[in-house]
Amino acid sequence: MATKIRLQRHGRKGRPIFHIVVADSRAKRDGRYIERLGLYNPNTDPATIDINFDSAVDWVMKGAQPTDTARAILSYKGVLMKKHLLNGVKKGAFDEAEAEKRFDAWMGDKSGRIEAKRDKLTKEAEEKRMKALEAEKEANKARAAEALEAEAPEIAEETEEANPAPAEAQVEEPSMEAEPVDETSAEAPVAEAETAEPAEEQVEETSAEAPVAEAESAEAEETKAEKEADEEAAPAEDSEDDKKD
Repeated sequence: MATKIRLQRHGRKGRPIFHIVVADSRAKRDGRYIERLGLYNPNTDPATIDINFDSAVDWVMKGAQPTDTARAILSYKGVLMKKHLLNGVKKGAFDEAEAEKRFDAWMGDKSGRIEAKRDKLTKEAEEKRMKALEAEKEANKARAAEALEAEAPEIAEETEEANPAPAEAQVEEPSMEAEPVDETSAEAPVAEAETAEPAEEQVEETSAEAPVAEAESAEAEETKAEKEADEEAAPAEDSEDDKKD
């Protein structure tokens, strides 16, 4: 029976996780399997791989063929390197102690590179977070400045309403250019004023003298009437004397 080491998809939509299984090559991808070797989660950075190392080496040594993705996972975890060293022991190239020594050196170097990559990713994530934080602070400062500028006119209007400023006298500055003066128009008010004053005085004098003239005319009329009365009385007296004579 041909066996394969492959992945079975699980998890939810958009966030899958995979089981690493040994199954019959004729079985469906998510069908029955012979043995479950581990778990592969690509949603983390770096990806999480949990595998039964000894069982995976045993199945590889028995001839189980991994798929491309399963081969990459097995190579990453050192399963294929272990298989290569065990084949060297079988061929007599070196003994098992030498194989273990070489495998430990390879795994140490591999672990160092994995840790360096993990540290690099952690540092990049921290730098990214700090940059995002600084950008957010700058955006907050900009928003605060815009809000302050928007509130400034309203505050100024409220201050002016609360404390109205005294009205300042506006002084008109004389213009530097002399405007032409119309002598006729300038003298006309003066002439009118001069002519108006005698007329007013004449009217006042006339109104003041009018009662005196009336009084004098009344006295003249009375004197004239008395004279006429005396004249009329005088001939009458003469005639009476003549009659007596």
